[in-house]
Amino acid sequence: MNQRQQEILVLVQQQGFVTIEDLAQSFSVTPQTIRRDINDLCEQKLLTRYHGGAGPSSSVENVEYATRQIMHQEEKHRIAKLTASRIPDRASIFINIGTTTEEVAKALQNHTGLRIITNNLNVAAILRSNPGFEIIIAGGVVRQRDGGITGEATIDFIRQFKVDFGIIGISSIDADGTLLDFDYHEVRVAQAIIENSRQVFLVADHSKFDRCAMVRLGNISQVDALFTDQKPPAHIATILAETNVVLHTADPASLENLHQDEPV
Repeated sequence: MNQRQQEILVLVQQQGFVTIEDLAQSFSVTPQTIRRDINDLCEQKLLTRYHGGAGPSSSVENVEYATRQIMHQEEKHRIAKLTASRIPDRASIFINIGTTTEEVAKALQNHTGLRIITNNLNVAAILRSNPGFEIIIAGGVVRQRDGGITGEATIDFIRQFKVDFGIIGISSIDADGTLLDFDYHEVRVAQAIIENSRQVFLVADHSKFDRCAMVRLGNISQVDALFTDQKPPAHIATILAETNVVLHTADPASLENLHQDEPV
């Protein structure tokens, strides 16, 4: 995506629907240029085309994994770095499916003595090079598109453990604090991780606020901390404060002194 396309996505998230005419005026480009942008974003399943404009992407189908890997890369990197700084050495951890949780796995590579249980083959591949880690992979059905593992066997496996930290990603944080995703099977595994973690860290970049998805995972009040890259919308910030969820914002300024804060 170019900068203009990224800004179009932000406007759609804020307004729900945007017209081609308004976008052309806002960016001082021709309607034809905006139509090309919208077509590109629709092909990536980031927007839905309507007569005269565009709206949010489908609530029943997620963006392709390869596209999600490159979306908001810098933001995910900052979130992961901040999250990893809050994980002590010699801790036990669940890490579930998602491109942001995979970034967290990369940021954990220099820790020592971690015990990681995951239903994400990519996470296992990222962390296996550290000889001080013990990595346990959940059984179940492997999804070809992203290396995620789901199913009843996965849930049963997760329930055998009680770990220090559960690190989960999400596709959407609704206006009322509901956590939403696209895959029913994936959601059930995430619920088991929440139930069997002493602390739950939710990692989600700003594009997840008020996004559309159809499968309910739970409520943001069920997590202990939210790690994101920007201040959330006011209504989400209010919910976090009322439910005592700690907000960690991974803006560049907050990361400047992280090198001084070694894992406990």
